[in-house]
Amino acid sequence: MKIVLACITAFVVTVALMPLIIHFAKKLKLRQTILSYVDNHLSKSGTPTMGGVGFLIGIAVASLIAGMDRIGVICVVVMLGYGIVGFLDDFIKVYFRRNEGLKPYQKIVFQLLIAVIISVSAFYNSSEISLIFTQVNLGAFIIPLNIFLFLAFTNSVNLTDGLDGLASSVTLIGVAFLGAIIGIGEYMSTGQASSLSVFCAAIVGGMMAFLIFNCFPARIFMGDTGSLALGGAYAAIAVYSGQVLASALTGIMFVASAVSVLLQVVYYKATKKRIFLMAPYHHHLERKGLHENRIVVIYAGITFLISALTLIAVLMSNN
Repeated sequence: MKIVLACITAFVVTVALMPLIIHFAKKLKLRQTILSYVDNHLSKSGTPTMGGVGFLIGIAVASLIAGMDRIGVICVVVMLGYGIVGFLDDFIKVYFRRNEGLKPYQKIVFQLLIAVIISVSAFYNSSEISLIFTQVNLGAFIIPLNIFLFLAFTNSVNLTDGLDGLASSVTLIGVAFLGAIIGIGEYMSTGQASSLSVFCAAIVGGMMAFLIFNCFPARIFMGDTGSLALGGAYAAIAVYSGQVLASALTGIMFVASAVSVLLQVVYYKATKKRIFLMAPYHHHLERKGLHENRIVVIYAGITFLISALTLIAVLMSNN
């Protein structure tokens, strides 16, 4: 019942808030600036941004109403913390009307600060990670791993947020399956859903609601306010559940976005040539002629397939 309550509450609160946020975003001229090299998206310039505020409020309210323990509250705080970093980045962009918000090093410093604090805290909670079919105790080495997870997820979700409904769809599906994986383990050991499962349900509800306004053609973008917060939430769930491998698999398209950018940069520096027409990979597919709706379906479909296989593997490992 907590899981159902969290999902429904997040959906209702987010749906109720989004029209107001779109209205005030337009009134305050909080509009997205499209980078010049993404010329096929120039028509989207001026679309309201910072819509992540709506689903962050919805998720936080739903999580707290459904009931959270200490770990659940920490996850909500982490999500909001990364959301504040993203909000600062978005605000600087729209207020000063420039493409760059926070400097890259400023973003990393803020992200790293939150990651270090939570990673050290999580170490005292548990130093074990799940590789689905086995558990591994990393001891203190889990701290740098957790820091890496935070930096990887926050930036990879941010990179994936480049098409209408893309990051929202992939997050919805990935978190739904990750929540199921965590919930199955918790239910089998304690007979009840953990606050992590409740938190996942709230994110799913928030994403379902946000997609109504963010699917093509998007009426509002989530901005870094939303993408950094979702990445932080995903990482917090992975860290406190210990489901490191499952989180990477359910977030496989986030991994793909980050890897495509890394490969592009490294290969270009070495050869002055490009592997992809444009990175992240979803922009390469656009350059190849695929409509963004088709790309979203492909990304969502792959996420669903890999996540479902991961869930099956977890079920098999528990038998």
